[in-house]
Amino acid sequence: MKKKDLDFFRNLLSDRLKELLSHADSTVTGMTKPKENFADPTDRASHEAERTFELRIRDREHKLIKKIKKALVRIENETFGICEACGEDIALQRIKARPVTTQCIDCKTREEDMEKALGI
Repeated sequence: MKKKDLDFFRNLLSDRLKELLSHADSTVTGMTKPKENFADPTDRASHEAERTFELRIRDREHKLIKKIKKALVRIENETFGICEACGEDIALQRIKARPVTTQCIDCKTREEDMEKALGI
């Protein structure tokens, strides 16, 4: 992969990482606020549902943060854009669509087909 492409993805991933980390900080700040008292049980249930939904989103973002950090390490190790399964280059279009990918489209498709067949 060309140096300008690596620089582009390094910057893209770094910016996304900063954004996700700031979301995580705001969630932690929001959770340390004193608990609110709700007179109406429906309001409380609604609040709890929103909080649970936000925690699920943050959990997904936490997993994405890990993937971004690994992708940044692969950029530094010069293995970014190389399929971990077959060792071939990953198409630039795929990397643009999913910068944290570790597999080319063929290997990922085979993996997903295998998971479907095994019922995973």
